[in-house]
Amino acid sequence: MATFSAVTRQHILAAIAEYDDRGRESFLGVYGFTPSPRHTLTHEGRTYDSTAILGVAHRYATGRLATPEELDAGKVSPGAILRKHGFQASGPTADAPARRPARTPERPRARRAAEPEKPEAICPTCYMAMPATGVCDNCG
Repeated sequence: MATFSAVTRQHILAAIAEYDDRGRESFLGVYGFTPSPRHTLTHEGRTYDSTAILGVAHRYATGRLATPEELDAGKVSPGAILRKHGFQASGPTADAPARRPARTPERPRARRAAEPEKPEAICPTCYMAMPATGVCDNCG
């Protein structure tokens, strides 16, 4: 499974530049992506296939192409990742973060005060720390 923590804005811009150089059909064909009109990325007035751009950006970041299967599995949200990097991306509502239900406030729990540490017992003759038995190992 591909992780996208290494992908930066620069990697995405490099993938967009390659998309522009190759053209849509060639770019999608070279990397094995199919057109996905539901997942789009808009940058400087042009529209791109967001899953293909993110897959190739992953290649620029890690050296390994994120496959179409990894991106379409539903565990990765290309739109959310691209929006995180400041791009305008659209996609199905699954890209939107899930809303948490409202929580009811809980009663605060009473905390017990920590017990202070007892001072360590010291032998009055040799000034060494006493063991738990209370009899000094040095003095006997």
